[in-house]
Amino acid sequence: MTGNASSFPYCDGASRRSFLRIGALAGIGGSLDMRALLQAKSGTKSHKSAIIIYLSGGLSHQDTFDPKPNAPVEIRGEFKPLSTSVPGVVFSEKVPLLARNLDKMALIRSLVGFRDEHSSFHNLTGYPMDQTRREGKPHIGSVISRLLGPVDPVIPPFIDLFPTMQHRPYNSPGPGALGRSAQGVRVDGQDIELMKLKNLTKLELGDRNSLRQRLDLISAGMDRAGMESQYRRALDVLNTSEMVAALDVEREPQGVRERYGRGSPKHLGDGAPLWNDQLLMARRLVEAGVRLVTVAYGFWDTHGNNFGHLKQHLPTLDQGISALVEDIHSRGMDKDCLIVVCGEFGRTPKINKEGGRDHWARVNFSLLSGGGLNKGIVLGATDSSAGEVRDNPIHHHDLLATIYHSLGINAHDMIKDVGDRPSPILPSTAKPIEKLLT
Repeated sequence: MTGNASSFPYCDGASRRSFLRIGALAGIGGSLDMRALLQAKSGTKSHKSAIIIYLSGGLSHQDTFDPKPNAPVEIRGEFKPLSTSVPGVVFSEKVPLLARNLDKMALIRSLVGFRDEHSSFHNLTGYPMDQTRREGKPHIGSVISRLLGPVDPVIPPFIDLFPTMQHRPYNSPGPGALGRSAQGVRVDGQDIELMKLKNLTKLELGDRNSLRQRLDLISAGMDRAGMESQYRRALDVLNTSEMVAALDVEREPQGVRERYGRGSPKHLGDGAPLWNDQLLMARRLVEAGVRLVTVAYGFWDTHGNNFGHLKQHLPTLDQGISALVEDIHSRGMDKDCLIVVCGEFGRTPKINKEGGRDHWARVNFSLLSGGGLNKGIVLGATDSSAGEVRDNPIHHHDLLATIYHSLGINAHDMIKDVGDRPSPILPSTAKPIEKLLT
């Protein structure tokens, strides 16, 4: 194997396919405009928001945020420890910018409750994939949309920047039992240029109307009324150009663009792109009035050539996420906007014969910043091999309860599905993480 993630074998054995995503086109509907910055409106109050960054594939915690420099080489790996801005805490040398910004973040090293499952479902619904599908558990963004609604009538409360990834369980869960009205607005990164209206003529807009009509023929067997409603919403936004500005990172000063770095919209492996423009888009969307933005970021399923892959791609992650953290603090958004970085599991303590680390669901990590939460703290600890939780196990339900809490939602509240049947948002055992609360 090489350091290029595209050469990695896909865990599900799938091959790459290109196809037209009707859902992504429908998602154009509410996803396109900045509203000239909601915060610039006279008398507009700030709103609570969150940006969830999902690391598809499961990033190695030992080689990033929980290094074990005193462990044998087959466990500690190639990277050296690096001091952070919090005394006594070390990160890997490959994430120096995040190490410098730990005083603006909180790190959880002891997340538990995951299963060995390549999917975003634990992170975004709180439940494994089979239970999510069987019981109609909704995406956290759908819950937020249903309970809080929009900040501004023309700004969707939930925008999903996930692309359509080849390994399907990486893709966003849907609204489940909450129904299509709670569906997030999807904006695939590869579609963003198509949404910028500054270069579109009325004739081209008419062509899109024709495209919608042709797609209607393809959608036989689907809920035609619901699909038509989404298409109409898409065309309304295309014709009013309401949110294009929020997605247009070229409007940012050059220095900001350079600080975030660029990455690429090209997918890595069977996972997500490592595209820092989307991190900047997320901040701009939140400023425009969006309550939740989800970003799928990179591909970290390093069964082979773990260290070559991380050497190639960790610098991009380090630059982009640290820039987002610095940005929300410098712009005074840190009290209201919460950043959460998470993945589906950690990696094995021992390096395998292919120079990689395999799936390890016994422990996981998360980085958080903003949201009015405490910062400069590390919660939990693993043992000498980073294989088991040694101190303060924190269930991933508690992480989700903390996200809900930061948005003013009690995770024990009941939410009604499309049949008006109530169900709890999270299990009764879920609770916000007290040490993160101010």
